[in-house]
Amino acid sequence: MKALLLKYWRVISGPSKHYSLGFLTMGGFVMGVIFWGGFNTAMEFTNTEVFCTSCHENLYAELQDTVHFTNRSGVRAICSSCHVPHDWTDKIARKMQASKEVFAWMTGSISTPEKFEARRLTLAEREWHRLKANDSLECRNCHQFDYMDFTAQSQRAVNMHSTALAGGDKTCIDCHKGIAHRLPDMSGVDMAGLD
Repeated sequence: MKALLLKYWRVISGPSKHYSLGFLTMGGFVMGVIFWGGFNTAMEFTNTEVFCTSCHENLYAELQDTVHFTNRSGVRAICSSCHVPHDWTDKIARKMQASKEVFAWMTGSISTPEKFEARRLTLAEREWHRLKANDSLECRNCHQFDYMDFTAQSQRAVNMHSTALAGGDKTCIDCHKGIAHRLPDMSGVDMAGLD
């Protein structure tokens, strides 16, 4: 085994017998570009509605009845707008977390509407906790307090948003659960534990 490792080390550490250093450098660069292009293409594909709704048809139907789907301004949120951060490092971390969700669907634990509904509260709580932990980062990608027109909001909304602006410990998801999807059955749930 040691002899095999030494032989391998000599091959990779020694000069190339058949190819120039320039050729190997360019080849490595081209392969890097191809890898990065493929990786980025795959990442962007997993941010599309087509990808998300291939498993979550029922959630897509719920989204169609909300202001995030159709509104007076014509701005439409897709799944990744709310569930995937826009910054690259946060996006990669979220994609790694989401791989567990893809695995759960592939193994059949949430592959049917009935199985999904049975786990809906657990999945929603996980998402709410994630959004609470990152200060509703995905909401803030589009909604900024600095640009809100408080004169166009109800008095209740103005009171809540101005409290949040004053440095309260609340974040968007504390008040806006169910903004894009139907809430799960919350009977028997300690609401204080969800904040």
